[in-house]
Amino acid sequence: MELRQLRYFVCVVEEGGFTRAAARLHLAQPGLSAQIRQLEKELGQPLLDRSGRSVTPTEVGRAVLPYARAALAAAESVRQTVDAYTGLLRGRVTLGLVSGATGHVFDIAALLADFHDAHPSVEVALTEDTTERMQAALLAGELDIAVLGTAEEVPPPGATFQTVIDVPLVAAIAPSDPVLDRVDGTSVPLAELRDRPLICLPRGTGVRTALERGCAQAGFRPRVAFEAAAPHVLSQLAARGLGIAVLPAGENESPLDRHLRTLRIVQPEMRGRIALAWQAGGPSSPAARVLLDRLREVVPKPPNS
Repeated sequence: MELRQLRYFVCVVEEGGFTRAAARLHLAQPGLSAQIRQLEKELGQPLLDRSGRSVTPTEVGRAVLPYARAALAAAESVRQTVDAYTGLLRGRVTLGLVSGATGHVFDIAALLADFHDAHPSVEVALTEDTTERMQAALLAGELDIAVLGTAEEVPPPGATFQTVIDVPLVAAIAPSDPVLDRVDGTSVPLAELRDRPLICLPRGTGVRTALERGCAQAGFRPRVAFEAAAPHVLSQLAARGLGIAVLPAGENESPLDRHLRTLRIVQPEMRGRIALAWQAGGPSSPAARVLLDRLREVVPKPPNS
């Protein structure tokens, strides 16, 4: 039994198949399959059920999985202990980003390039996803660090947040929209949006959660006609009269701004928040802790509002 075979087994389980696992491991699929079969032959039991559309662990495989992960973690701890004495930082860091966050929080490409120059032996895996899925992955240990949108002021148990953006939600409205005939000033009561088609980020994002909670408080369900993952697309759709875009203040920075009127949503006021998040107690690997420290240095702290 070899550590690499255990790593391959764990990867196939996590990816749900040999094709994705081979791509993640940068291996040819036949070679990966052969190594898993060799491990099963040595143990005398099948570890994976290959009969379905996705590969799943057998009963024996499920029993073996935590021990395989523990063995890999122990081997990584050995490497980290040696590295601590030599001053070398290596390993793998998983970083999750909510769509559209990077342009307003930090220059992720420049930051990761600097980090790679300083620590070339560290592999950084970067993914984009919704807040809901990233938060679950963070708590499950599948992500080391996440930059996510949140409707909460307090993080869930097991997580730590550093808020980097905290702004009110606004309605970006085309001049021809009838809502403008009923409002005056720089704000609009949320109830005025009751029967209007809305344009918002997808479910699972912090802004969408804040909108749905605010509408529930105002006594109605939002009529979301269009969804887009990037905030600037929301204002583009609104400028063409397809609905009213609900987005964080300052996000509708497109050439179409002159075609929109932006009003702060009140009664109730809702907030758009982006937070740097990690597991309570800090990431487990030294590499992730170093990257987190760097992120905490460069991300801005929100002004008092």
